Amino acid sequence: MMANDDKIKIDAKEFARLIVGTNPQREGEDDIKYIKRELRLYLEALIIIDDFNDLEETRFDVAKTEQRDKILEKIMEHRY
Repeated sequence: MMANDDKIKIDAKEFARLIVGTNPQREGEDDIKYIKRELRLYLEALIIIDDFNDLEETRFDVAKTEQRDKILEKIMEHRY
């Protein structure tokens, strides 16, 4: 399991290019259908990775908040 401070950030454009690059034109597939399929894959990959990166950022922020709260709690315990 990953520690809370191990934030993952995926380059959306690089990921999308990789996805498109691994999907060759199907045998007998019309060029226009192929281009549309590739474009759809590219755009969907961008959206999915952007969503992932946003969730990862939120998870990281929550972990930092929890860590800060624990530190403040310990400070308060020793203070009183």
